[in-house]
Amino acid sequence: MTRTTISVIVGNRGIFPDSVAREGREEILSLLDKEGFDTICLTPDESKFGTVESLTDSTACANLFRRHADKIDGILVTLPNFGDERGIANAIRMSGLKVPVLVQAFPDKVDRLAMTFRRDAFCGKFSVCSNLSQYNIPFTLTSKHTVAPNAASFLEDLRNFGATCRVVRGLRNSRFGQIGARPGPFNSVRYSEKLLEFAGITIDTLDMADVLGRVSRMKDGDSLVQTKLAAIQNYASGGKAPVSALTKMAKFAVVVEKWIEENQLVGSAVQCWSALQDELGVVPCTIMSMMSNGLLPSACEVDMVGAISMYALQLASGTPSAIVDWNNNYEDDEDKCILFHCSNFPKDFYDGPTVMDTHEMLLINSGRDNTWGTMQGRIKTGPMTFLRLNTDDVIGKLTAYVAQGESLADPAPTWGGIGVVRIPNLQSLLRYICEKNFEHHVSVSLSSVGSGLVEALQKYLGWSVYAHEIGMRGNNR
Repeated sequence: MTRTTISVIVGNRGIFPDSVAREGREEILSLLDKEGFDTICLTPDESKFGTVESLTDSTACANLFRRHADKIDGILVTLPNFGDERGIANAIRMSGLKVPVLVQAFPDKVDRLAMTFRRDAFCGKFSVCSNLSQYNIPFTLTSKHTVAPNAASFLEDLRNFGATCRVVRGLRNSRFGQIGARPGPFNSVRYSEKLLEFAGITIDTLDMADVLGRVSRMKDGDSLVQTKLAAIQNYASGGKAPVSALTKMAKFAVVVEKWIEENQLVGSAVQCWSALQDELGVVPCTIMSMMSNGLLPSACEVDMVGAISMYALQLASGTPSAIVDWNNNYEDDEDKCILFHCSNFPKDFYDGPTVMDTHEMLLINSGRDNTWGTMQGRIKTGPMTFLRLNTDDVIGKLTAYVAQGESLADPAPTWGGIGVVRIPNLQSLLRYICEKNFEHHVSVSLSSVGSGLVEALQKYLGWSVYAHEIGMRGNNR
């Protein structure tokens, strides 16, 4: 994952001890480096101790940020002492940056309240936040009002903020590909390209007939086809899959991946049935799994918004994501359910070897020989985050829900990609999904990134978000 770049504004106010400002700057920058962030901050040569207090400091800071605007993902405002409220707000406004802002204030110690030691950042944070609100600059708060940089809660805040920054930057001006038409029976995966475009997300389309035509013109011995065939065979055990079927998959992959590269796409959604089975004689699940595992998320059944959800999860976590069905209850346990897909789960999702097989549902109509390519296996145990985005045309809004839970090892003897999960108050979430016009698909990540996702989608991108059982760091509106 590319390192996240945070620009740092160190607040200072002259009537408070300069020493804490100097030491605070050094402590914050050291911590960010240790946590894997790149940083941009005024140096002591550019302002007193590299802090921001006066209008001159604000101007210098804004100029610095503008010079590096193309790589800045977020801004951290740190208050080693009370800070200058106007200096901080001016620096952000004049920089022109429209990125997430995290506000952190150092705590005082009761036995160090003499003027030679005291910080008053507890109080100063209110003033800074008030000014940011007046300047119409959205900001994120730490889970505790004042917190030391080395505190466990701040490290969690920082990681969540990194996720927020990556999601905001990644979704703005992103490009996705729709390959083929929505399956006729699936009205539920309809979406609005116009609402997505208004949010800065562009959709390019490729007709399935065009794909099949390009595939038909490729030779089995083509070097690109042979290279991709070897990659498929190395990626998953094909069992009894004939080489002829694997070669068809390789051709499909070469065509699709070339189109994705030419159009600078970050993800795709594919018409996975039934044209490919009837006309080409394979299912694309393995190819889609390989793309998702390589951080190029691919959603099935032309679930375009599902693919965007996968990408948002990937940005937040830095790991592959998948798309699943909310599929079955788990006996009488109200907080458990079974996740399932046929499947195209990325290899990193599976606990144990990945095995390619035929599609048990599609072979009824298309035949066994035409349905090779599904990925079979069990989802790893551990934390999970669930995300579903939606384009609600009726109300003209982008909506979403976010939840967190746990993948379990409980038995679920069935074919495909499967997992058993526990989500707190699951019945309430399921009711929300039904009542608010969400699909049966949900995108999932093997991580806990719910808080950062909600902050990104709701506060900085303006989506209407339901956060299910997720404790937030607070909103400024």
